[in-house]
Amino acid sequence: MTQINRTTFRQKWNAYRHNPLSLFLFLAVCLAALITMTALLFVIVYILVNGIPHLTPELFAWKYNSENVSLMPALINTFLMTILSLLFAVPVGIGAAVYLTEYAKRGNRLVGLVRITAETLSGIPSIVYGLFGAIFFVKYLHFGLSLLSGALTLSIMILPLIMRTTEEALLAVPDSYREGSFGLGAGRLRTVFRIVLPSAVPGILSGVILGIGRIVGESAALIFTAGTVAEAASSVFDSARTLSVHMYVISGEGLYIDQTYATAVVLLAVVIVINALSELAAKKLGGGKTDE
Repeated sequence: MTQINRTTFRQKWNAYRHNPLSLFLFLAVCLAALITMTALLFVIVYILVNGIPHLTPELFAWKYNSENVSLMPALINTFLMTILSLLFAVPVGIGAAVYLTEYAKRGNRLVGLVRITAETLSGIPSIVYGLFGAIFFVKYLHFGLSLLSGALTLSIMILPLIMRTTEEALLAVPDSYREGSFGLGAGRLRTVFRIVLPSAVPGILSGVILGIGRIVGESAALIFTAGTVAEAASSVFDSARTLSVHMYVISGEGLYIDQTYATAVVLLAVVIVINALSELAAKKLGGGKTDE
């Protein structure tokens, strides 16, 4: 495999060498990839070097106080917030994508309007979502600063992402799959749920993974909607802070910088574990459907 890669690289290099513009673009792409990888590695190493020495058992105590600065309540709230947000966003996002790709007519104005709206929503800063959630969910609907208000706000934030990635995954399914199903006498609904959606599962899970990453890393919107109470939520109407909000609060106090780095290590580990599990699930589900 290494020999093949080297041969391919030599062939590309010989082809680019005779075209200065292609050579310049090739080197620019390689340089951009190198800078991206270097920046990522620098951030990861910096967090690990500054955070791992300060990972102590006190950080994982069940109750938070000013002495242990425990992150455990925030960790529990992060998982609860992620699950609750996905419960709201994933069914709506997948349902909207199915309608746009499988049921709406080609060239439908509604489809174009929905896509433009989704792209617009994906570009709105998170602080704007937080202000909307504070006005609508917290004040108007009287949910207060709670896990529910935060989850509803985050579900709106990740909805365009899940919808667009699901739509692209459904469009990537060959039309021959649909034609074969229709030819065997299956209806549109059966074709969508038994043929199209299972084939698009890896792409759909990719969008869910990106949504999880945004949920876990969000802080601005949650400060206005979920609050900053350092206790594990016992109901969806309790105020709670996630790991990212926890990091923001304790770093702002200026007294727990070491604990902030340690919390960043845990947050990084949580993101990596969630992404790894999601990728594994995507491969298992995608491989299973292919074998069938």
